[in-house]
Amino acid sequence: MRLHLAIAAGTALGGLSRYLVGIAVVGGLGLAHPVATLAVNLLGCLLIGAFATLTGPQGRLKVSPTVYQTVVTGFLGGFTTFSMLSVETLDWAHANGLTSAAVVLGLHLIAALAAAWLGHGLATRYNASRPRNPG
Repeated sequence: MRLHLAIAAGTALGGLSRYLVGIAVVGGLGLAHPVATLAVNLLGCLLIGAFATLTGPQGRLKVSPTVYQTVVTGFLGGFTTFSMLSVETLDWAHANGLTSAAVVLGLHLIAALAAAWLGHGLATRYNASRPRNPG
């Protein structure tokens, strides 16, 4: 039950963070909602790539399974938003055509993979630069 509550708390914090980042991107920078979704998803992919590498078998950080699931499944799962990407892609398709929507979706997915790869790469360099934390 403790794990379930931890994941639920992480999900709530991730969803709230997604909302606040979206407000900051749309309101603060004056950009459209699809850009806010892209920013949130790319940041989430970068963070999950880094966290998974830092806490993996060769990682410098040792965390409990509860902490790992709270961060990855809860917070980052609540933070990123595939469902919003899907709705915005449908809206884009209606406004700009299927070909344009397919290009935008493809670019989003490629950028998301690149962000996860970058997070993994940065964490790998960090892991290699310092001795492992035994605790």
